[in-house]
Amino acid sequence: MNDSQIMQEFKDAGAILSGHFILSSGLHSPNYVQCARALMDTARGERLCKALAAKVKAVGHKVDVIVAPAMGGVVVGYEMGRQLNIPSMFCERVDGKFTLRRGFGLEQGQRVLIVEDVVTTGKSSMETVECIKEHGGVAVAVTSLIDRRGKNDVTLTLPLVSLLKLDIPTYKPDALPPELQKIPAIKPGSRFLKAS
Repeated sequence: MNDSQIMQEFKDAGAILSGHFILSSGLHSPNYVQCARALMDTARGERLCKALAAKVKAVGHKVDVIVAPAMGGVVVGYEMGRQLNIPSMFCERVDGKFTLRRGFGLEQGQRVLIVEDVVTTGKSSMETVECIKEHGGVAVAVTSLIDRRGKNDVTLTLPLVSLLKLDIPTYKPDALPPELQKIPAIKPGSRFLKAS
């Protein structure tokens, strides 16, 4: 799959949204990629994750297991596990900190691939790294369907393999451009959003 085919998959799914969004990082953006919309079609999710898995294999990272941060990484993490034929689990926040629950656990020294839907700043990926360390694993890389880091103050310190890189502007709340100031800000998922 080339970049235009990948982008078309997201457009066909109504997953490229326009408006005024508050991202989980706290940054504001005029666009949002709702990967869940693309993944709700299982055939599309399989195509996208198969292409991403091929990129991961090409880079040659040796991994034993996947850990995906909930909520956005859960579905893509499951499908990446299927594509790479390795176990997949997810971490979730308890009292504001990622941990493994539901009987999930890592063996000492297990090599872990962190799987995300979208990486904007890398913050949740690095919080997942801490969770992996606390459970005895070794995070080796991050993979995501979308890399939208752009010029953000990125905290990601691991290699990132992504299916598609998008340069979507983001703004701090006190530095919004006039066009965004005129539009009420919403957190994605808080109500139905119109695709562009």
